[in-house]
Amino acid sequence: MSTAEPNIVAIIPARYQSNRFEGKPLALIQGKPMIQHVVERARRVPLLSRVVVATDDERIGAAVERFGGEWVMTRPDHVTGTDRLAEAAQLLAIPDQDVIVNIQGDQPLFPAEVVEQVARPLIDDPALPMATLIYKIVRAEEITDPNHVKTVFDCHGNALYFSRSPIPFQRDPGEPRQPTYYKHLGFYAYRKGFLVTFVALPEGQWERFEKLEQLRALEYGFTIRVVLTEHDSVEVDTPRDAERVEHLLMAASR
Repeated sequence: MSTAEPNIVAIIPARYQSNRFEGKPLALIQGKPMIQHVVERARRVPLLSRVVVATDDERIGAAVERFGGEWVMTRPDHVTGTDRLAEAAQLLAIPDQDVIVNIQGDQPLFPAEVVEQVARPLIDDPALPMATLIYKIVRAEEITDPNHVKTVFDCHGNALYFSRSPIPFQRDPGEPRQPTYYKHLGFYAYRKGFLVTFVALPEGQWERFEKLEQLRALEYGFTIRVVLTEHDSVEVDTPRDAERVEHLLMAASR
């Protein structure tokens, strides 16, 4: 007997408070709040059956309503965006076998293809709990930059570890072959049932040291499938980043 494919739902966590850029989701880019750019891009993805913003602030909710988007109010005390994602999934009564794609609210230029890429492993394998994207590093400075998270994975495409340090470490500097380094991109797909399980797990020790919550899944023995993409991400962490995105959009429209 065939099993129906799961629904694919995008949830976009968006909080108002930010140490580096307060009110970031409402920052205007070409006259639109950044969160609107993200939602509009997500709506153009045929795979998605629903796109919902999960926020803790009425101002963001009101902005989403003004452009006709769907949003849900979540608690203000979540430590991570994944915790907010899980609460939203429960409030929306999403079935356990459906797939939730976490689209970051600070990536207004994400290509539509990445949603299909990150969700496809969970569609094809009903037993798989989680998937994420990786990108082959081409800028050497990113290898040693702790803000760019590196990963290694096995021959089946399952993550072995994520680190802010360069991995693998090249012990012999005279080795003629150089390692290939991959960085982690912040797009995740979760089985909804696993997402609820994941946020209930205690913090892992690897996660505590690296400050990378995906390590919790590995430490507790869950599989994370990594998908190599050709699309790098452009994140907005500061007002200067928002200006860069505006320039990129202007250049693309010429």
